Amino acid sequence: MDDRVVTRSATNFDESFELSLRPQNLQQYIGQQKVKKNLKIFIEAAKMREESLDHVLLYGPPGLGKTTLAAVIANEMGVNIRMTSGPAIERPGDLAAILSDLEPGDVLFIDEIHRLPRSIEEVLYPAMEDYCLDIVVGKGPAARSVRLDLPPFTLVGATTRSGALSAPLRDRFGVLLRLDYYDEEALAEIVKRSSSLFDVAIDDQASVELARRSRGTPRIANRLLKRVRDYAQVIGDGAITIDLSKTALELLQVDPLGLDHIDRKLMETMIERFRGGPVGLDTIAASIGEESMTIEDVYEPYLMQIGFIQRTPRGRMATAPAYEHFGYSYPSET
Repeated sequence: MDDRVVTRSATNFDESFELSLRPQNLQQYIGQQKVKKNLKIFIEAAKMREESLDHVLLYGPPGLGKTTLAAVIANEMGVNIRMTSGPAIERPGDLAAILSDLEPGDVLFIDEIHRLPRSIEEVLYPAMEDYCLDIVVGKGPAARSVRLDLPPFTLVGATTRSGALSAPLRDRFGVLLRLDYYDEEALAEIVKRSSSLFDVAIDDQASVELARRSRGTPRIANRLLKRVRDYAQVIGDGAITIDLSKTALELLQVDPLGLDHIDRKLMETMIERFRGGPVGLDTIAASIGEESMTIEDVYEPYLMQIGFIQRTPRGRMATAPAYEHFGYSYPSET
């Protein structure tokens, strides 16, 4: 799963070049027009009042730019940003050290905030509401509670599973923003911007082709661009054309819908071995040699999004569009 070119999760490969591609302000940030419009108003209002921005919760599928947007918020507010993640904060002391090190108005970004331990959440509540921190010093009869005052700050939380967030924590965010999948036009614009930063020439048709196969996700679009760029430099003259991009994407086994070899293996197994279903999740997992959790969390969401798989009480079923896309005749109903 880690070497899939169309995976929406961040990989070690992405970390080396994503920083150089990230926009620095809202004007450079492409797409998510409603989110940008609301954020611009909230930021301007906070700056006019000379206050910190309300705590912001960004949620949506991976790869849509939540971390990038957090950095943009800090830049627009003219403050520093401190980045961490939910799994990295294991003890209340870890959170206390991070919070006490913030300057007035700073942004604290917590990625995967739904994975914060409950004990950490309870320490975070007064910090978000009253800008103070209650810490227990000592053990046993000598233990005492110490309250530390914190500078006003903005907590920006990012999560791919907003439903896994506890209600008390979610209610303490003043701004809740959902990031949606990008359309082809916005993705093509992102591809053009990234190619200019890479100093690579790309024609309009090629940028649209890359956008079409990116599953509505900028992270995948930039990843495909980088790999097609390598192909263009070695095989071609360095410029990315529509013909070269199609050839490179075929070698990467990414079809016009953004499906890769694992997606095809899953769908063809359902159609050929199980006549399109219904078939159980565990049966599919055993047939293709993947864990059922991986299929449910990683592969199925996009296949369901494009209407290739249906979940029924009896199991998974392949739909008519899936039969047509993979060149099979859809069985007539008896």
